[in-house]
Amino acid sequence: MEAKIKLSYKNEREAEAVAKAVSPDNVEVPQGLFVKTVRRGSEVFTTVECQTKLETFVATLDDLLSCVSVAEKTFSVAKEFQTRHF
Repeated sequence: MEAKIKLSYKNEREAEAVAKAVSPDNVEVPQGLFVKTVRRGSEVFTTVECQTKLETFVATLDDLLSCVSVAEKTFSVAKEFQTRHF
């Protein structure tokens, strides 16, 4: 099983933050699982390959997208804070 995910952002700074947010997934993964995330400009590309169970594949994608969601919410909160206080 393989998934290729492409996410586009307003700028390179946001894309870099997302890429870093999911980077821990690139370090240690179970045997039979491969996760690679790279940033190119204002886009983030992630490839997930799984040679084990469907549950592992789905859980990995869920974890990845949860990390992305947290990073994106952080942008929103930071922008709101900046708008109110500066």
